[in-house]
Amino acid sequence: MISGKNILLTGGAGSVGRALVPKILEQDPAVLRVLDNNEPGLAKVRSSIDDDRCRYLAGDVRDKDRLARAMEDIDIVIHTAAMKHVDVCEYNPFEAVKTNALGLQNVVDTAIDTNVQRVVFTSSDKAVNPANTMGTTKLLGEKLITAGNNHRGDRDLRFASVRFGNIINSSQSVIPIFTEQIRQGGPVTLTDERMTRFFLTYDDVFDLVSQAVTKMQGGEVFVYKMPAIRIEDLAEAMIETFAPEFGYDPSEIDVDVIGPRPGETFHEEIMTEREARRAYENDSMYAIQPEMDQFQADQNAAGFTESSDIVLSSENAAKLSKAEIVALLNENGALATTSGPKHDVKSESGTESEEKSVSFDEEAIIDQQ
Repeated sequence: MISGKNILLTGGAGSVGRALVPKILEQDPAVLRVLDNNEPGLAKVRSSIDDDRCRYLAGDVRDKDRLARAMEDIDIVIHTAAMKHVDVCEYNPFEAVKTNALGLQNVVDTAIDTNVQRVVFTSSDKAVNPANTMGTTKLLGEKLITAGNNHRGDRDLRFASVRFGNIINSSQSVIPIFTEQIRQGGPVTLTDERMTRFFLTYDDVFDLVSQAVTKMQGGEVFVYKMPAIRIEDLAEAMIETFAPEFGYDPSEIDVDVIGPRPGETFHEEIMTEREARRAYENDSMYAIQPEMDQFQADQNAAGFTESSDIVLSSENAAKLSKAEIVALLNENGALATTSGPKHDVKSESGTESEEKSVSFDEEAIIDQQ
């Protein structure tokens, strides 16, 4: 579906967008336009990707006129631009709405106006029973995407969402932060020992997006089947594995429990019970049909079968063992980040920097447009 097509990737300078760029190029598109409002980030992507099929566009999804120009002659839009940091969205809810809801509405409207064929919206498992601003805006985004199918008229245009959890080794996520805390001799900071999370890899994200592009009938939410990890087990596995690399005995690295942050949940859910009744599945993912009758699609034709016994929450999902966690980190390059001796990080004043506390929500960065 991507081969020979003109692709627009919003939020291309964010961690998800950056990871998708080379994977999209491997599918041989005619053109890949990378849109972002982060000029330094956009320049960094451009310097790392030497491909004449790429076009690097400075722009913001809040600017509908800019989107209209960016979508000219585009076949497929992959929309990753968003504010994703839970803490930042809680403190700046007006800005989160402008980007995650109004910006997405601009994407939907512009796609209809410019005769795009497919739009994939990257959502979050925090859209399920949302407990924070970020998750709430993502849920609204899924609703807007589904509704787009009812407003497309007779155009050959389909909208769908993909929903995923934490990404292994994403920039400034829990794994690199734990690594740096271990490098400094600890402590490793947990918000709560009960925390559990779903994890997936960048390869999984691209597989989810590309399957959605190919298989969507219109209005679905696609959810990847992800392994669950107890965050305390992740911390202990990383300490046992990484501490000797930095010259420490694992027993020297303490784990401090600092308490949950505003909007942070103990567990993650992949779908609600209500959604599970409309869910179909294949080997790697679920497809949740839209609830409204006029949007209903026949997933059986796309290789999906009716689902049963779906584990909805990371609390109840089977958890990876410490050995499996280490294997997963090794397979995805997280162990490579440990190279180098232990050292003290100094602040501008020359004193030791404040230890980072870790939130386990999505990615601990803001991937904006």
